[in-house]
Amino acid sequence: MKKYKRLLCLLTALCLFICCTPVVHAEETDEAEDRTYAPYFYVESEEIGVDSFPLKKTSVNATIDGIIADTYVVQTYANEGSSPINAKYVFPASTRVTIHGMQMQVGNQRVTATIKEKEEAEEEFETARSEGKTASMLSEQKANMFTMDVANIMPGDEVRIELHYTELIMPTDGIYQFVFPTVAGPRYVGPVIDDCGTREEWSGMPYLPEGSLPENAYEINVDVTSAVPISALSSSTHDINIDWNEKEAHVTLADPNDYAGNRDFVLDYKLTGESIQTGLLMNSNNDENVFMLMIQPPERCEPEDIPPREYIFVLDVSGSMSGFPLDTAKKLIRNLVSNLRETDSFNLILFSGTSYQMSKRSVPATEENIEKALELINDQNGAGGTELYEAMESALRIPNNLDTSRNIVIISDGYIWGESEVFQLIHENQSEADFFSFGIGYAVNRYLMEGIAKTGQGESFIVMDEDEAPAVAEKFRTYIQSPILTDIQVSFEGFDAYDVEPTTLPTLYASKPIVLLGKWHGEAAGTVKITGKTGKGTFTQELSVSDIKAGNNNALGYLWARKRVERLTDYGINPSNPDVKNEVTQLGLNYHMITPHTSFIAVIDTVRNPDGESSDVNQPNPLPLGVSNLSVGYQIGSEPGEIFFFTALVLMMFLPMIRRGKKAKKES
Repeated sequence: MKKYKRLLCLLTALCLFICCTPVVHAEETDEAEDRTYAPYFYVESEEIGVDSFPLKKTSVNATIDGIIADTYVVQTYANEGSSPINAKYVFPASTRVTIHGMQMQVGNQRVTATIKEKEEAEEEFETARSEGKTASMLSEQKANMFTMDVANIMPGDEVRIELHYTELIMPTDGIYQFVFPTVAGPRYVGPVIDDCGTREEWSGMPYLPEGSLPENAYEINVDVTSAVPISALSSSTHDINIDWNEKEAHVTLADPNDYAGNRDFVLDYKLTGESIQTGLLMNSNNDENVFMLMIQPPERCEPEDIPPREYIFVLDVSGSMSGFPLDTAKKLIRNLVSNLRETDSFNLILFSGTSYQMSKRSVPATEENIEKALELINDQNGAGGTELYEAMESALRIPNNLDTSRNIVIISDGYIWGESEVFQLIHENQSEADFFSFGIGYAVNRYLMEGIAKTGQGESFIVMDEDEAPAVAEKFRTYIQSPILTDIQVSFEGFDAYDVEPTTLPTLYASKPIVLLGKWHGEAAGTVKITGKTGKGTFTQELSVSDIKAGNNNALGYLWARKRVERLTDYGINPSNPDVKNEVTQLGLNYHMITPHTSFIAVIDTVRNPDGESSDVNQPNPLPLGVSNLSVGYQIGSEPGEIFFFTALVLMMFLPMIRRGKKAKKES
């Protein structure tokens, strides 16, 4: 008991030391400025004259026509302070979106944004800000993460930003899923820095403490239409109202007062029929001809036909996984490990700031080994940073049995910095293993989790609720028991196709269509033929192009451009290559869409702030539902309230350990 009292005294002394230590301001040292790169808590000041630029309302209106979703998002902000403001926001989107429209409205003035090279847009934005003009700029930080910068928002201004984007929704086992992310989770910033010696600024955004929610409203409206009847509609994340008939459905939030901005909105729907049939969509206009081809994969084979497999589970036990996410991960991995076949082998790596490996070599899936793994998992509570890269290096160093198929399964919320390094590592080891990912939480970093699967020839699964874990684990087992379709080849006979994406097709595991997007010259005639190999023989499907009439579906051009940019930049091995940059920039300009090298810029030409003086603010995000305060670092400031908050946070982190020690002492 004495040692716990000593620990408490030590912690108290530490907090007093922090409170009494002079605060170092950013202007006094360059090192202090580096703290802003980590996510930190937002502490609202009570000082008169300190202004903010809160998001007041978000309205989402999406129209889903079968497999193509067209979405408009309107965000309304207001300067309720007494001085002009410049503000920065970080917000997420689906990994599949193509943002190709933006408008800004301030009062009665409405401006349609133009797409420009990123550097040019930044220069124009800075010029407008220095000249006292109201401006906004939208830039991509990741494929699913964007920043909105606004300048010279005057007191009393209400600003409306409207975004327009398109995405492709592909089914798995006949289930389509529309996702609208509402919040970006805090990204752990490790010691890794980029080529310029700096970390990404957007990762240093402030967050509200756990349980605190901003006073903004969310409206979500989704219309689903289909040529075939809709057989099911549901949301695992929100209570919804559904007004539907056979081929149309209108979905809204059941309770507008149920805050929707701290978790992804997920809508699942099914269409009549057991499977997706072979299909071809075509769009022809004066500028270009674009097609989208979907081919249904073969049926599953019997489990006994599957060769022995090795599973290496890489489990995130960092601070952001504390509580609900880690509890869900434990249930998920228990289901996965407990249902392995005797011919399978497995290993377990736990990672946070460091990693721990259960065994030097993977072990047979015996009862004894499974129980050992489960005991190891149950001892975890969640703490520390999120160093995924080192954990994956450890997984790849485990000696491999050439007679088994290796599968590396990453289980995490994905709140890390440095996704590109992870993708690079997977890309370099594609021949060593297939990579699967399980995202845990209400606001998963889908860019990382989906990127792991896309780069690693696997599949991504998302678990948003602890009760979903058994069903998702079963879905994974069903998925890997599907026939492996390899050596996939696509040929065009009498059809002059070009610029087909993707250029190579991955190994196919489950009942998920093959999708190709491309262009063609001349007449829409000839045949498309797809062949491949399964464990039982040769797979072949053919489609007559002349049977399809080209329609007027302009979304196909955006979808093709997005797929092209994705291959070149999202999970590419060298997106900074000058040729790649030039091609991606030109795609953005040609299709009027955001890319890593193009941004939207909107400027009101009237000088509204002639003095040029304004306050810079970073608006805080709420912590995603189920994510604890342990996921966020802290930036100590000069406010007494900030120091008190930090002191309380430190004590809160260690009190559970003290209580467990007391309980263990009592039981002994």
